[in-house]
Amino acid sequence: MESPARNLIGKDTVIKGDVESSGDIRVDGKLIGSLKSNGKIVVGQTGCIEGDLTCKQADISGVVKGVLKCDELTTLKATSRVELDMTTKQLCIEVGAVFTGKCQMSQPLTPPTK
Repeated sequence: MESPARNLIGKDTVIKGDVESSGDIRVDGKLIGSLKSNGKIVVGQTGCIEGDLTCKQADISGVVKGVLKCDELTTLKATSRVELDMTTKQLCIEVGAVFTGKCQMSQPLTPPTK
């Protein structure tokens, strides 16, 4: 079985435009535009994204401004600085992270069964 592609936007790289990936992608540089991945998006400490993100999982240590739609788990690391309107199934925010915006948990609210 072939593993999904792993992609990297390096520290000194600036991309203006939309990026789509069928596999995981790590951003250590700057992206101005939307980013879509069928896998995990990792934003490193030096990474910066200004735009919309769509992914299965998000792991953010850098700066992100925009809209995030995450199917599973979003993790905001202690070094992250985010200004987001996000929809995610699960959210983990480490002490030290700065989060400004709105968060909607995508699981429907149903009363517990007895």
